[in-house]
Amino acid sequence: MTDSTDIYSAARDGFRERYGREPLGLWSAPGRVNLIGEHTDYNDGFVFPFAIDRRTVVALAPREDGVIRVGSTFAADTEEMAVESLSPDRIAGWSAYPFGVAWALLQHGADASTATGFDAYFASDVPVGAGLSSSAAIESAVAVALNEVWGLEYNKRTLARAGQLAENQVVGAPTGIMDQSASLFGKQDAAVFLDCRSLDAEVIPLGFEGAGLEILIIDTKVSHSHADGGYKDRRASCEAGAAAMGVESLRDLDADDLPRAESVLDDVTFRRVRHIVTENQRVLDTVRTLREEGPRAIGGLLDASHVSMRDDFEISVPELDLAVATAQASGAVGARMTGGGFGGAAIALVPSELVADVSRAVSAAFADAGYAAPDQFTVRPSEGARAER
Repeated sequence: MTDSTDIYSAARDGFRERYGREPLGLWSAPGRVNLIGEHTDYNDGFVFPFAIDRRTVVALAPREDGVIRVGSTFAADTEEMAVESLSPDRIAGWSAYPFGVAWALLQHGADASTATGFDAYFASDVPVGAGLSSSAAIESAVAVALNEVWGLEYNKRTLARAGQLAENQVVGAPTGIMDQSASLFGKQDAAVFLDCRSLDAEVIPLGFEGAGLEILIIDTKVSHSHADGGYKDRRASCEAGAAAMGVESLRDLDADDLPRAESVLDDVTFRRVRHIVTENQRVLDTVRTLREEGPRAIGGLLDASHVSMRDDFEISVPELDLAVATAQASGAVGARMTGGGFGGAAIALVPSELVADVSRAVSAAFADAGYAAPDQFTVRPSEGARAER
């Protein structure tokens, strides 16, 4: 990860040093915070993420020999592959993200005869492993760059689908489409209300700035990986629950269906299903509450989301629980873990004047518990992927 003041120059200078020429331009995409709506995306449900003011920048220029080369500030080697050789079974490591997007765009109809090779060099200040979707930032930066360089004229919805396809088929992580959508559709002081079934996306003003609120990220430094078994197990439980209930996906259930679900399903599967059903409703309630009452009224929904992820979906860890409880006790409007779980970060919605107090309290609580010190920083809802020149 590169310091935020340096990512643009680091990408451009790194490109020059690595490839001995000038990039055609710079493109960037942000990481994201999911305000609420966890694990609902692959269940055709609702999510409510926002793009953050931490970005990945790619310097890129086309090549005429059909070869793709990718390098970055976070990996010493340059990875190389011919466009015609792109295949999920031949791609591994961090380069799976940029190579995977190039492959996915070809699957979405990009003309292989005009899909040139390219050199690309990446710099980023999106923390890796914190649940802030550093992967989608890479994918979306590449997607908007190639959309321009390859002359594709794809809309953001198609680019999001390509990023998800890369994540699923090349990286091997069974994620939904939320992360790429947030990275592509983001707007300042707003979140993206996304229907993951229709892919309809609506930008909803958050009003955090006017209400004097900030989002504090508490990165527990507990590593997680979407490609590991925990995430896959939760997805499999959701699919099994939907099948047992006779519906296409858990999106088709609501709270009135839970008594029948409890009678039909084993306890673990039922609790997985209950999280998805109630979390979908919390997303809808959050959007409604923002519109009707404002951002200071959504704290209880954030708190309830964490309880559901901790107890029903069982994807929290003690460090996340401590971060959330300490933030709540120290003046946060609401707090919850964010991201896929099993580590990563918690978020707290905090009055601006209390951010320092909450951060100190969390640091002290982690020290008292014998945990490694967390990384803490605030983020602002920001613009989505874009050309930088």
